[in-house]
Amino acid sequence: MERLNPKEVWSKEEEFTNWLYNNIEEFNKQTGFELIAEEKEAQVGPFSIDILATYADRPVVIENQLEETDHSHLGQLITYLYLKFQEFQENQKNQESQEIIGIWIAPKIKKEHTEVINFLNKKLNFFKIFLVKLEIIQIKTENYEQKAPSFTIVAGPMEEISEIKSNANKYKEEYFKFFTGLINKCNAKTDLFKKVSPKAYQSWIEAGAGKSGLLWLLVILRDNARVELSFCHSDKELNKKRFKFFMEKQEEIKNKFGEPLDWDFNEDRKHQHIRININEGGLDNKDKWDKIQEKMVEKLIKLEKIFTPLIKELPI
Repeated sequence: MERLNPKEVWSKEEEFTNWLYNNIEEFNKQTGFELIAEEKEAQVGPFSIDILATYADRPVVIENQLEETDHSHLGQLITYLYLKFQEFQENQKNQESQEIIGIWIAPKIKKEHTEVINFLNKKLNFFKIFLVKLEIIQIKTENYEQKAPSFTIVAGPMEEISEIKSNANKYKEEYFKFFTGLINKCNAKTDLFKKVSPKAYQSWIEAGAGKSGLLWLLVILRDNARVELSFCHSDKELNKKRFKFFMEKQEEIKNKFGEPLDWDFNEDRKHQHIRININEGGLDNKDKWDKIQEKMVEKLIKLEKIFTPLIKELPI
């Protein structure tokens, strides 16, 4: 396992902003926030906020960097927060004043900026700012590569950090319980996940699909779940060739499966995915866990029956 520069995954800040907007659940899971991403490049005065979110009905301004923290982004964040606060107060007439939240994400954080954020949090009462460190964790073997972002709160109002970290620990416990039940149900019907243990630090578990660089993933998010075949070989071009091999058989696969699959292909991306989404609920719906787990096992077995013979036909 090694830590990478985020620029090895996203070459531009806009690319990371797009990823974060579409994967805010991953950020929530790791930090303990319960953000809802509302808008990218949201207008505030004459400026654009990277991401506008909400947290407990309060506006959240998210400012992203792929470089070390600098004065420019600090100034932008404070300006956006002030303007958003004025706008928020105007809309909250005759209601009790509430703080709004700023989140500043960067891979390297200067000591001086940490001190400034701590100072502002003590002195100002109309917003609170959290500094979050972004890292990329890579697990790599000869034929397998997995990269995942890691988010760590390094500064912010201490009274809220403790509550937020408590939320993060709660989710870890829930992931572990969910995957324990899922693996038990899975093992009763298939051997695919016999050697897999439940995890508490991520929203998926994986098992080999019969060829190096192909994995079965079982994914649970806050409000939905999915089963997918992931093309995650360290060779980007090999993943694309393999995906296109199955694409040529898309109609045949659809007819056998009985419902459309999500064919998630991006020419510029290293990993590709074929998945079925399960919209029975997610991690937050404990009363539906049994049904969600049963659906996931049912879809996994059905997909495995269709794809395993085809995987054996793969020429590469």
